[in-house]
Amino acid sequence: MDSIEKAMLARPHGPVRPPPLTPVASPPAEDVIERMAHLPMGSPDMGVAAAQRAAKRTPRSVVLDFERIRAAGFLIPDTQRSRIKEEYRHIKRPLLINIDGRGATTVEHPNLIMVTSARPGEGKTFTACNLALSIALERNRTVLLVDADVNKPAIARTLGFEAELGLVDYLVDERMELADALVDTNVPSLAVLPAGSQNYLSAELLAGTRMRQLAADLSSRYADRIVIFDSSPLLMTTEAGILASLMGQVLVVVEAERTPQSQVKATLDLLDSNRQIVGFVLNKFRSLFGVDSDGYGYGYGYDSDDGAPERKGQHAG
Repeated sequence: MDSIEKAMLARPHGPVRPPPLTPVASPPAEDVIERMAHLPMGSPDMGVAAAQRAAKRTPRSVVLDFERIRAAGFLIPDTQRSRIKEEYRHIKRPLLINIDGRGATTVEHPNLIMVTSARPGEGKTFTACNLALSIALERNRTVLLVDADVNKPAIARTLGFEAELGLVDYLVDERMELADALVDTNVPSLAVLPAGSQNYLSAELLAGTRMRQLAADLSSRYADRIVIFDSSPLLMTTEAGILASLMGQVLVVVEAERTPQSQVKATLDLLDSNRQIVGFVLNKFRSLFGVDSDGYGYGYGYDSDDGAPERKGQHAG
């Protein structure tokens, strides 16, 4: 049993037959978020019992404070319907369709998804965390959320826990097992790989053989696994471009009325549209009536930027 298998031990890896995917425009009255495994009806969180189960899978586990992250604008795994849950159902559905090979384009490693932006402050970490939380609530999926913004990590702080070891430590120490860096959560299908220690050779580490092997193993080992990477902004660091070369799908967060079109184009120029599926989330969109919208817009292709974004003031990264 290798480090990948040990890290994801006790997660449901066998084939699970999901119900047919529901079109985004017409979500059912009750879906996987409300039917989440192990979540009692009406319960706001999964408490100590889930954390104890998680502790058996990896050396570290945390209990996410759902009330805290709800107050910060994140979706949480309860039985209540909310607008942000609906928004992320729309965002995640095309990604899942591509992973299942039913999209218009097929790519290698479609279950490796990088969330990025042109520059800091556009909402990429907020988007990555919510996307991971939403997909983790699908019955037939497991999610690994990776903080790959190794120079300015934010996942652990955003979700409310402290982390020492992480991705960089794993890449530096070839004797280290991935299980030693993973953090399990009280969301049964969600684990987090923090960024880890600072290292002045972070770009070289991400470009190295060990990172390529890790990405390939994470992508291919289990059919139900989806890996979401919160990366640094593409126009700010070389690390983001290196990481993008390993991805099957890239989700670019664009802040409405602030990110110049030239920066969006420069960001796209750094991506290989022949090897990757590129999606967009338009953030902080202002409606035609001058009222801030509470939603996200999502689309594929260079010219797809319609819709409405994240709540103003409730984003990170």
